Amino acid sequence: MSLEQERAKERIAAELDRSRRRSNGLTLDTLDEGDLLAQHSPLMSPLVWDLAHIGNYEEQWLLRAAGGREALRPDIDGLYDAFENPRADRVALPLLRPEEARDYNDRVRREVLDTLDTVDLGPVPRPREAAGKRSLLEAGFVFHMVIQHEHMHDETMLATHQLRRGAPVLLEEGGPPAAPSPPAAGEVLVPAGPFTMGTDDDPWSYDNERSAHTVDLDAYWIDTDPVTNAAYTEFVADGGYRDPRWWTDRGWEWRRQRDAVAPAFWAREGGGWTRRRFGRQEDVPPEQPVQHVSFHEAQAYARWAGKRLPTEAEWEKAARFDPATGRSRRFPWGDEEPTARHANLGQRALGPHPVGSHPDGASPLGVRQLIGDVWEWTSTTFHGYPGFASFPYREYSEVFFDDGYKVLRGGSWATHPTAVRSTFRNWDHPVRRQIFSGFRCARDAGRD
Repeated sequence: MSLEQERAKERIAAELDRSRRRSNGLTLDTLDEGDLLAQHSPLMSPLVWDLAHIGNYEEQWLLRAAGGREALRPDIDGLYDAFENPRADRVALPLLRPEEARDYNDRVRREVLDTLDTVDLGPVPRPREAAGKRSLLEAGFVFHMVIQHEHMHDETMLATHQLRRGAPVLLEEGGPPAAPSPPAAGEVLVPAGPFTMGTDDDPWSYDNERSAHTVDLDAYWIDTDPVTNAAYTEFVADGGYRDPRWWTDRGWEWRRQRDAVAPAFWAREGGGWTRRRFGRQEDVPPEQPVQHVSFHEAQAYARWAGKRLPTEAEWEKAARFDPATGRSRRFPWGDEEPTARHANLGQRALGPHPVGSHPDGASPLGVRQLIGDVWEWTSTTFHGYPGFASFPYREYSEVFFDDGYKVLRGGSWATHPTAVRSTFRNWDHPVRRQIFSGFRCARDAGRD
């Protein structure tokens, strides 16, 4: 085995361990059986479903598909098929109980580590050869896919924790960030011209991030920071939720049906706003990015502010494009993987950091906090890039294309560093707001 493969396998083993410790920390190590089996919201699965689904997905891809092994529990495949069982129906399934799920996951993991010892991880192909020619083991892709999948479900489980009623069970893991730095300006001008969007050669990338292609954009302004709670409160105070001028027809209908008057989990108390956060009731911190807003709310605020939501391409250019070199970076700050210095990721805190907290994570153009803190809604409907090819299965991306799902970018405080980069694409229904979603605004440069 080459030294490169040995190091790649060590990294994979370490990341597999981190993801499992996090999953268990959100379930088996934190809640009793009743809470794990309960459905805390029809929007979400019982937590025990997510836990065993993680193991079943790992078995199917790392043991069966990549390792060529026989199925350990073919009888449960149907129970943990996310497309066969809507979330609201999963509580009625004959699910593995918590200890059974732990035993099953542990058994899968032992065999996966045995497989990792013997498998040959192929090299990353040169970019011009990459499109449409991937294999499961290329640069360890299938292991990266499974690691990211587990962390995505960990974030989903955190959303379930937020919806759960009861005493707090999650502890803050990190201290406060360094004192925020004020922006030089509220907006950044992104110059007109082409940039490279997407990727051909990132070994952690999914099919919907590919292929790399050139996009030519007109000049535009984009907010330096995400919209804060303080700014959003001004929209609320100005009657934004009562004025249909700021809403699309669909957005207004959603607002009317939900009788929405503020972001999810906010409550009016006295002369101000409080929020419920993982079982704690607290004042809404004005300096943090607003979160738990739907696409419709983000779009209405942007109209009220005389702006709009950025397109997905505008968001990515602001995050990646380096005008000094003309290249697109993997992350706003460069190609170095995220650290606590760059971004608020990986559940280090149980919420966003104040705007301006991570100046070292700024993009070359000076746009800040593009990675971490809150997922950012864009105006773009989820679709495939030119040259898109499903890999390794249609149900990850392709079945969601052009069906009304809106793209979110950048990750949140709950997103693990291995599951986010400047090309990573998330998507959801425009009505969703149990997710850790916020936004920033943009506007055409020609309006000046």
